[in-house]
Amino acid sequence: ASAARTLAETAAPVNLNTATPAQLEGLPGVGPALAQRIVDYRQQNGGFKKIEELMNVRGIGEVSFLKLKALITVTPARTERAATQ
Repeated sequence: ASAARTLAETAAPVNLNTATPAQLEGLPGVGPALAQRIVDYRQQNGGFKKIEELMNVRGIGEVSFLKLKALITVTPARTERAATQ
C-alpha cells in the first residue's frame, strides 16, 4: 500500500473523463482492452460523475478499484459549475 501511496503523491491523478487509453493503461492492472472499456463506458454514459462508477466497467471489481482509488479522479462535466474554480 505504501508504494501505491507514493505513486499517487508523486503523479497527478488520472482523470477518468479526459484520459486517453494510453494514460489509462499506465494504471496498475489496466491493459489495452480494459482501457478501451473505460473509454467506451465514458462515451456511453456521458462521463464519470464519481470515481466509484469505475466499478461499473466490466473487469473492475472492488479489489481493483481499491488499488486504483488513490490514482484516479473525475472532473465535473462542463455543464456543471466547473467555471467557479
